Amino acid sequence: MSVTGRSNVELHEQAAAEAARRYEDSAAERERVESRLAAGVRFPDAPDALAVRADRILDRGGLSPSAVVADIHGEAMDLPDANERIINLSNELQAWSFLPRGVRAGATVARITLRRDGRELPHGTGFMVSPRLMMTNHHVLPDESFARHCFAEFNAQITADNLPDTVVRVELDPGAFFAADRRLDFALVALAPALDGRPPGEVFGWNRLSVQLGKLVLGEKVNIIGHPQGRLKEIALRDNALLVRLDDFVHYTTDTEPGNSGSPVFNDQWEVVALHHSGVPKKDDQGRVLRKDGKPWTHGDGDDAIDWVANEGVRISSILKHLAGLDLDPGRRALLAEMGPDSGLDRSTVTGPALPSPTGPMTSPDGTTATAVPGGTAPQTASAAATAPEARPVPHKAGLPARGTAFGGRRHLVFLHGRDQQSKEPVDLRREWTAGLNRGLTLASLPPLDPDDVWFPFYGTRLHNLVSGRESTAEAIALDRLSAAAAAEAFAAQSPTGSYEQLLYEAAARAGMPQDGPAATEGFGAGLVGTLHRPLSWLAARSDLDEWTIATFLRDVDLYLADSAVRQSVLDSVLETMPTQGELVLVTHSLGTVVGMDLLTRLPDGLDPVLLVTAGSPLGMDGVNGRLLARGPHRPPRVRDWVNVWCPTDTVAIGCPLADERWGKLDQLAVANGRGRAHDIDEYLAHKKAAEAIGSVLAARG
Repeated sequence: MSVTGRSNVELHEQAAAEAARRYEDSAAERERVESRLAAGVRFPDAPDALAVRADRILDRGGLSPSAVVADIHGEAMDLPDANERIINLSNELQAWSFLPRGVRAGATVARITLRRDGRELPHGTGFMVSPRLMMTNHHVLPDESFARHCFAEFNAQITADNLPDTVVRVELDPGAFFAADRRLDFALVALAPALDGRPPGEVFGWNRLSVQLGKLVLGEKVNIIGHPQGRLKEIALRDNALLVRLDDFVHYTTDTEPGNSGSPVFNDQWEVVALHHSGVPKKDDQGRVLRKDGKPWTHGDGDDAIDWVANEGVRISSILKHLAGLDLDPGRRALLAEMGPDSGLDRSTVTGPALPSPTGPMTSPDGTTATAVPGGTAPQTASAAATAPEARPVPHKAGLPARGTAFGGRRHLVFLHGRDQQSKEPVDLRREWTAGLNRGLTLASLPPLDPDDVWFPFYGTRLHNLVSGRESTAEAIALDRLSAAAAAEAFAAQSPTGSYEQLLYEAAARAGMPQDGPAATEGFGAGLVGTLHRPLSWLAARSDLDEWTIATFLRDVDLYLADSAVRQSVLDSVLETMPTQGELVLVTHSLGTVVGMDLLTRLPDGLDPVLLVTAGSPLGMDGVNGRLLARGPHRPPRVRDWVNVWCPTDTVAIGCPLADERWGKLDQLAVANGRGRAHDIDEYLAHKKAAEAIGSVLAARG
């Protein structure tokens, strides 16, 4: 049986050799981490990594807010110390739910068995990542042909009564979906339905993978569930720590064996953080693999004789980003979307007009394989597939009023969202905003809020339909087939007042882009796509946002400000779900800060705005504030207090702090949001001072 010209043994050995090379190359970083651990530093990671991790622990139920308050309230500490304390609490104090959640996670893990020469040979480990897809290593399932000779065995384990469980066999279905990559050493394959006809993930559960950062920091514990040496299911529990984090791989100390290839690596919240793929063998000065007795290893010794010094896993976020860039037909893309919104793959279902595509397996130069079918769509760029807006109208979704009894019935907390929310449900958005705010309130030792006590106007679908309708009439912007820079050129051409280009260049100038000379474009791909590539790539290179996010954000801001019909429709949508009397605490984000400034000019006389919060706002740009209903920098009418919170790596907030004296008196709060989350509203609200500004007003007027 040919396996792309190489045997599984050769592929496994190659993976181990590459892991050993990365281990050697990262020796200095590992020694630094181990030295800091020995010196008593629990989590020797960067401050922003600790902040993102602490937020995720609170957000995902790793600790209850009451436990955090009880531990840190009695002692004054700065935010970095508080973040480390939160992570340590999660590392040491496991709730009772740790065990049943581990059992649930373990049910998703299966033994992969190979049929060969009439025998059935245990071959590796896999785990469900959607109702129909299983993940394992490339060296376990190197291609579609090999996968056809394998099947999965669920419940290959011992029960709580120490008796063998009833094993359930499920066939692999690589014809429905198969993708693999040699460098990242992963394979993703579809499974046939279970005996009762249901997708296996619905029977045994599946792991919700997340492309977001914050799932693990250096020094934190990990857990691995798998089938070492083909045995019944075993677990390596918590006596292991993350030592080194590379761009695509992580190294950790864990007691695993070769059969664990393809096992999930979990954090203590049972989120998958990595795909285990290889041990790291100890080598001598000549590069020879050593046995446990110090002698050179030979093939006849077997893997269990090797002196394994560490283990290596592939970062889940790297695998998900790779999957987002595959050229797949709509059916297979829809299977990826079933992995859920946190995977970052559900927005990749957008395709353009159907064009002929090749049939059969496609292999990229780096070893990636994917299968296309006749009638599939044209290949897309990864960025376009991941971020291009949908062309079809989205049914209108109504906003959410707060409970009549909230804050005594006379105070009203209103969240006003930004752009690109059309695919989300208002009830989920309100819950996410409230969760972020509650994390900040916990750090400020203030009581958390109930999402039902918050007003949540929603204009996302109305704005989207107005924007997509404009594109469909122009018939010129096939966003799924354009680069971000080319799309920016199209947005500029269709700008109602020609102001899109002005916004983009002003933002780049505020980010320090030289106005002329060869240095202006050096190193940023000058000349690739038109005149707007330069400012767009400059902004992306100096911020935490990608070119697509920047280009489409400025497009929506431009349309809102330049087209009176768009502005009126958005404001009408907001006013449909707004209180009419009492005291108003208005918390706005992104484009919502621009909408909010206009909204404040139209409030009924009976509504008293006592606090305005603007987060991640573009109001500092002249091309934005000069086109508000109340032109130019100005103090919002009737607002008593104003807090503007911004992050230096958030390109949307490029005009902050709001330095023009015409803005009047306001609190400017600069924060350091986590990597990959510079513009996220829940990140902004989770900061102690931002949450304290909101919570103290609500509490004082209770």
